[in-house]
Amino acid sequence: MKRTTYLPVVAGLALGATGAVAETQVLQVMTYDSFVTEWGPGPAIEAAFEAECACDLQFVGAGDGAALLARLQLEGPRTDADIVLGLDTNLTAAARETGLFAPHGVSADLDLPVAWADAEFLPFDWGYFAFVANADAAPVTSLQALADSDVKIVIQDPRSSTPGLGLLMWVKAAYGDEAPALWEALADNIITVTPGWSEAYGMFLDGEADAVLSYTTSPAYHLIAEEDASKVAWAFGEGHYMQVEVAGKVAGTDHPELADQFMAFMVSDGFQSVIPTTNWMYPAVTPAGGLPDAFETLVTPETSLLLSPEDAAALRDGALDEWRTALSQ
Repeated sequence: MKRTTYLPVVAGLALGATGAVAETQVLQVMTYDSFVTEWGPGPAIEAAFEAECACDLQFVGAGDGAALLARLQLEGPRTDADIVLGLDTNLTAAARETGLFAPHGVSADLDLPVAWADAEFLPFDWGYFAFVANADAAPVTSLQALADSDVKIVIQDPRSSTPGLGLLMWVKAAYGDEAPALWEALADNIITVTPGWSEAYGMFLDGEADAVLSYTTSPAYHLIAEEDASKVAWAFGEGHYMQVEVAGKVAGTDHPELADQFMAFMVSDGFQSVIPTTNWMYPAVTPAGGLPDAFETLVTPETSLLLSPEDAAALRDGALDEWRTALSQ
C-alpha cells in the first residue's frame, strides 16, 4: 500500500531547483456511507484528528455496515484501508477469521452496558435497535404484536446492513426455535427491504411506511436537530437487541504508528463528543460535557439482548435462511 502524498514546501522555480518536499502521511479509514456524509461524524472527526496528527485522514465509504466485512474479505491483504470502522459484534468473529487485524493496544475506561475485553476490536459507540414510528400512532409493544398487526414496516437487508443483521439476531435471541414462525407472521408487514439504513429511514420519513427499523436513539435527532417531538421508538416486551460498533487496525497498514494514534484518539473526547449528535448513538466513553438532555427522554429497554460474537457467527447462516424462506413465500 503506497498512498504517500508529497506537498511542495516551496513554490515555483525553487521547487524545481531543489526538489524539496514535505511528506504528509495519509491514513485511510474504511467505514459505512452515513459516517462520511456532511451530517455524519466524519467531517468533524477528520478536522479534530488532523489538528493533532499533521496527517491527511481520509474516510472511504463502503456501503452499509455489513458491506464493510464483505469488501474486506474480497480485498484481503490487498486492501488500502489502514483502519476499518463500523463493524459490530455480530460481525467481529468473521472479521477476526480473516487474519487481517492487529491488536489495537488501547486501554480505556469504556462506558458500555457490557464488559469488554477484545484485543483487536475497539468500541466507538453503542445503542439498541428499535422500530421508530410517529408519536400519534398506536404503540406496538412487542415483536409478536407487530407481526400480528397491520403496521407496515421497512427493514434493512441483513446481508449488507448491520441493523438488518441485528434484527435477525434480535428475533433469534428473543424467539429461538420459534424464529421462523415469527418471520412468517412478519412477512406481510414488510413493504420492502433496503440495502442500508439511510434508504429505509428516508422511506419512513416520506410516509411510505408506518415504522422503520432503527434505534432507540433516533428520536433524539428529531428533538435536537429539528425541535420535532413527533417521532418515538417503541419499547418491546421481549427486550431490545444491543449493537456495539467497533473499529479495528489493519495488520498490513503502511502507517502503524499513525493507525495506533487514531485508535487512541477514537476513545478521546475529540472523537466521542461528536458521536451523540452526529451518529445519534451512545458514545463508548461519555464526553466530559455529558450527553445532550434529549437523550434522557429516550426509551430504556428493560431487557438487553446480545449474543456473543461466536454465537452470532454460528447462528447467522441459519437465521438468514429462515428470513429468506419467510420473505419468499
